Amino acid sequence: MMKPILALAVAALLSTTATAHDAGEKDAKVTLVYEHELPNAPGKSMKSVLVEYGPGGFSSAHTHPSSAFIYATVLEGAIRSQVNDGPVKVYKAGESFSEMPGDRHGVSENASTTKPAKLLAVFVVDSSEKELTFPIKK
Repeated sequence: MMKPILALAVAALLSTTATAHDAGEKDAKVTLVYEHELPNAPGKSMKSVLVEYGPGGFSSAHTHPSSAFIYATVLEGAIRSQVNDGPVKVYKAGESFSEMPGDRHGVSENASTTKPAKLLAVFVVDSSEKELTFPIKK
């Protein structure tokens, strides 16, 4: 059962619109929407980000902090994703995937060139981590 505050946050996320992407931007918009230290796991926090992709939008290849376990749920549209050297998969609204500590996210993009897409990524990460995404330098 969702706590009332979490239910309100999820409802707010579902009702937002991709404003920057309507102008044709291709980079994903990432917004920190939740942060809370875990009382039963000292030194760990739960942090959530809303990732909004405009039509044809994407995130460059990246990694996350080595302490991060990530659970992502597609809220709207469809997301094309590849973790490490695994297959490229398409996740539709309502579907989820995980990333383990140390994983490399090589493909993260909107599967559509005509409709927006959104995902909510929930991190369990060391509380000291301020940056959640690091670009992979080619």
